[in-house]
Amino acid sequence: MKSWIAAVGLILCSLAVLPAGARQAAVAEFFSTRVPRWFPVPKIPVDNPISEAKVELGRSLFYDERLSGNGTYSCGSCHQQALAFTDGLAHAVGSTGQHHSRSTMSLVNVVYNASFGWDERRWSLEAQMEVPMYNEHPIEMGLKGRDTEVLARFTKNSRDADRFRAAFPSEESPVTLSNIIKAIASFERVLVSADSAFDRYLYQDDRSAMSPAARRGVALFFSDRLRCSECHGSVNLSGPTIFAGAMPSDPEAFFHDTGVAAKPAKFRAPSLRNIAVTAPYMHNGSIGTLKDVVQHYARGGQSRPEKSDRVGGFTISSSETDDLVAFLQSLTDDAFLNNPAFSNPHSGASQIGQR
Repeated sequence: MKSWIAAVGLILCSLAVLPAGARQAAVAEFFSTRVPRWFPVPKIPVDNPISEAKVELGRSLFYDERLSGNGTYSCGSCHQQALAFTDGLAHAVGSTGQHHSRSTMSLVNVVYNASFGWDERRWSLEAQMEVPMYNEHPIEMGLKGRDTEVLARFTKNSRDADRFRAAFPSEESPVTLSNIIKAIASFERVLVSADSAFDRYLYQDDRSAMSPAARRGVALFFSDRLRCSECHGSVNLSGPTIFAGAMPSDPEAFFHDTGVAAKPAKFRAPSLRNIAVTAPYMHNGSIGTLKDVVQHYARGGQSRPEKSDRVGGFTISSSETDDLVAFLQSLTDDAFLNNPAFSNPHSGASQIGQR
């Protein structure tokens, strides 16, 4: 038990970098009630400073179907709060019914992501958002060639105009697609999950938060035998993270061939927070349960030269598998999944013209 607590302690020590400067102080103040003391202060882009008005605008836009080309789909259609902002599908479905080749990624704690997408080299939320908006193969939000039409849905509504002016007070004409992207990214940056049973046990000294099985599972997770934490590390239980004062990581270290795809391909290790509610698993939704995920890694995935040397397989008993799954289930944050501040503000209202 002491060994995995020590391992987590070393991770936390590596994150203890104090932000410097007035801008970072403002960011720290903004997140002071949103991020617990054991999480690092987020890093916010200089060209998209965060504010309450921008977050609220972003929340409204995130759930607004007017933002799709055909007016039927929103970001929240694929990113549902109860499912940790995934959709429960093996392959995401776009606004026109086309199926994506990838499953929907969770938005949990994306403010700490160093990269975005399963295998794309996108280094900011703003850059990533352009993919679902303008992608044509398959169509997702379907904005390609319809920018003017979509913007008109917002410029003709006085309440929308007021929200944009509040979020971007220095701009004369703030209703732009660039500002829509910035506002939604700001909302996504406050989707912080940090109140799971694991958090309460480890950081709040709640000895009753985790079951004995889950405690045995976390010891396995951080063990040299299974090596799970080598890819799912840091306070976010993910690949490399960014935060205020962090040193940049080697981009190539973000992606791994885990022996899942039929052909060699490298994918990003996502956060495991709330993993129990995001089935099916992997980039292509090919594995249905957490127990099956453990067995995949125990087998070492598909054998090929390109596979990551971190996916070499391991021996694990049936009872140990159950313990490891119990730990993964302890990462569910019910308060996050039900937080009204993250919910759809338009529920029960017509999406077009009544806001």
